[in-house]
Amino acid sequence: MKKILLVLLLALSVTSAGASFPDSKDVEPKIESGDVIKGGIENTYTVSLEECMRFALGNNPRIQAAMQDVFASDARLRETWAAYFPQFSWQSGYSRIRQLQLSDVFSENLIYSYWVLGQISASQMLYDFGVTQNQATIRRLDRDGYKIILTGTVNDVLCNVKNAYYNLQYAVEQKRVAEEMMEKYALFYKQALALYKAGTKPKVDVTIAEVNLSNSKLSMIQAEHGVKVAMAKLSNTMGLPYYNKYIPADCLNSSTYEISLDKAIEITKDSRPEFQLAGVKTNQAMQNVKLVQKSFLPQFTIEGQYQIGGKHPTSNYGYNFGGYLNFPTINGMLIKNEIKEARALYSKQQALAESTRNNIYFEVQQSYYELNEKKNQIPVAYLGMQQAKENYELSYGRYKVGVGNPVELEDAQTQYRDAQLTYCKTVYEYNTSKANLEKAIGRNLVSAEVVLPKQKRNS
Repeated sequence: MKKILLVLLLALSVTSAGASFPDSKDVEPKIESGDVIKGGIENTYTVSLEECMRFALGNNPRIQAAMQDVFASDARLRETWAAYFPQFSWQSGYSRIRQLQLSDVFSENLIYSYWVLGQISASQMLYDFGVTQNQATIRRLDRDGYKIILTGTVNDVLCNVKNAYYNLQYAVEQKRVAEEMMEKYALFYKQALALYKAGTKPKVDVTIAEVNLSNSKLSMIQAEHGVKVAMAKLSNTMGLPYYNKYIPADCLNSSTYEISLDKAIEITKDSRPEFQLAGVKTNQAMQNVKLVQKSFLPQFTIEGQYQIGGKHPTSNYGYNFGGYLNFPTINGMLIKNEIKEARALYSKQQALAESTRNNIYFEVQQSYYELNEKKNQIPVAYLGMQQAKENYELSYGRYKVGVGNPVELEDAQTQYRDAQLTYCKTVYEYNTSKANLEKAIGRNLVSAEVVLPKQKRNS
């Protein structure tokens, strides 16, 4: 309804002004420097995506925590192998003893002192029928699992960095569009004001232009805020939350990737950390079954001991040594059910591994199809942006010579702005789809860089 009223007012004002119009050059606004507010980030420098990923590898706390898990698992493996190393102990002490039974038999208090100046013991496990070997294998698989988890953490962090970097590029493009629209609305305002002063346009044109200019300034403030938030998100993803202000080194663009779905799945089997981790956990569960089956086996150990002491600290000495075959306490019912439990957990891990593989295949397919979808949308979005730009230029030309109306020009400007944002969002979503596919297959895609034609920033 408002648009219809504005058109009627415009028609009445043109009729009352007469048929003669001044030349467009006489009413074309002259924009001096400082008339238009231009956005910008002060005291900034540029960073590339590769630099952001290097910063993340060195500073992201998730990666640091995953590395410590690897170090700890390696230490646990060495702790297991320590069973094959000799054990030493040292003891010394003093005791005051009164034997109750002997004192009662002899009707005499038998009280004496017993010294242990030093007692050194040494023992060495020679063979335990593969128990330690199985335990070490489980620990080794545990360490391999943590290494794979570290790789998966790096893969996830780098994907987040890429998405945050592309989001910052998108925010910068949104700010550029807002800045460009603000310049165009300022030009519209000056044009309307000049035509109003020349008597060819009504006051309502100036009012409409003022409202549009104010709204464009508000959009500019929001776009600048979006850049700051996107920058903070990227800094946090890199593990540098207090990083100084910066802007992306390159503009938002797309790249072509020639990869088939079968090739992507083939790469996934060799590169995706979760795919490899599923196999490691299955093998670890199988080793647990073997370990439980050896619960009743003995351990062959040699041991020696030397001590000096007696009634006085150095009055006597003694020693002993020998070999022992130590059998554990056997509970047949317990061992039988422990074996059943271990086998059930092994079967469970096999099922979980299969489920993980299925989920990974689905993730790869979903990311692959989404990447192709966004790839096909880019040229369509770019064509729509070009058409909207042409429509805006025609509308502005009509308004400049006095035959257009502000409602038509405002609609053209809005359509042009929305078309630019749609194009930028499509490119942004394409890049995030690429990052998600790289995460899904566990490897970066090698691309032939193709930068789409950049939009001219004419006023």
